[in-house]
Amino acid sequence: MRRTPLLFALAATTALAACGENSPNSAAEMSSAVSEPAAGVPARAAPPARATPEQQAAAPTGVAQGGTDAWRSVATAGDASLLGRLDQAWRLGRAEAETAGFARQVEALGPLVDPNAAQPGRLQPAPGAYRCRTLKLGRRVEGQGAAYVEQPWAACSVEMTPGGDLILTKTTGAQRMRGLLYPDTDRRLVYVGTQAGGEAENTFPAYGETPSRDQVGVLERIGQNRWRLVLPWPKQDAKLELLEIVR
Repeated sequence: MRRTPLLFALAATTALAACGENSPNSAAEMSSAVSEPAAGVPARAAPPARATPEQQAAAPTGVAQGGTDAWRSVATAGDASLLGRLDQAWRLGRAEAETAGFARQVEALGPLVDPNAAQPGRLQPAPGAYRCRTLKLGRRVEGQGAAYVEQPWAACSVEMTPGGDLILTKTTGAQRMRGLLYPDTDRRLVYVGTQAGGEAENTFPAYGETPSRDQVGVLERIGQNRWRLVLPWPKQDAKLELLEIVR
């Protein structure tokens, strides 16, 4: 795999990551777990600890599509086109969630749901354990499902392979995912990955093997030791899916 200055910046980012972090527990960054207004979903439980050694050992594994810095040579044309409609997914997904009665919850998320919140520099999360949670804005199919979904906190990890590939994995919780992070611009990386099929499945399909599980999105840094993975037009549930990632 051709090395780029972006990938070799990890040595510096590892040292910087220890200098501080935004608190993920502020009012602007945290909100209660919400489904449809009539569903009566109880308040979200406190964020869990990072994955235990037992959870890490049981986490799904799979083959990621490494060996290149060019995400366009890996993503299908259909998936790549979704990134061209990223602004539309932001606009429609957020508007639908707010119209459905979740304006207060969306507003409380602050920079996480601000399309322009991406910050330059230190784009790559350093290898290690993270906490993460999934949020969904808008309905993938009109009239079906919830317009706003906030899942509980789960465990994520970032690893660098001996070949220099940077891999993001959601290791616990619902709708686990795994994929590679590719250089793109000075404000984002591109994620190409897949979802696990269910709670009991301990492997991920290779990208392109099961198109209904394929994912393409962008990873952006939105604070000190805080990132978001933005998936426009995911194949299930929503118009826009966000994975908040904090150290």
